[in-house]
Amino acid sequence: MKTTSHNKINKEQLKAFAQLPTDKPVVMVNLLKFKDSVEETGLTGAESYKVYMKAAMPYFQKANAEILYLGKPQRTLIGPEDEALWDKILIVKYNSTADFLGMIKAEGYPTHLRNQSLQDSRLIQCD
Repeated sequence: MKTTSHNKINKEQLKAFAQLPTDKPVVMVNLLKFKDSVEETGLTGAESYKVYMKAAMPYFQKANAEILYLGKPQRTLIGPEDEALWDKILIVKYNSTADFLGMIKAEGYPTHLRNQSLQDSRLIQCD
């Protein structure tokens, strides 16, 4: 059975997101599952993600993004007991959808570092 990995933005969902009012705050929930090893660097996925976060930090700052939470889930209190937990959860608040879009479309934004470190992920827009 092939496992599907989700690391790239869904273009249709991004198009719909871009149609939202550009002046409204938005919170993004990132669910992260790291690769055991990153072939390109020899680092673990978790180590590689730290490299991504360091490279992405100036873009977060320019977008006035606020990291509300970065941590490791511990247990599921409601839900299947045998369901695997994500390795990390990152919750980021942006002052506007325009700030988020500007950040991810900025020249030099290190998407490749994020993608190479992750086995699977989810990026969920919240109000």
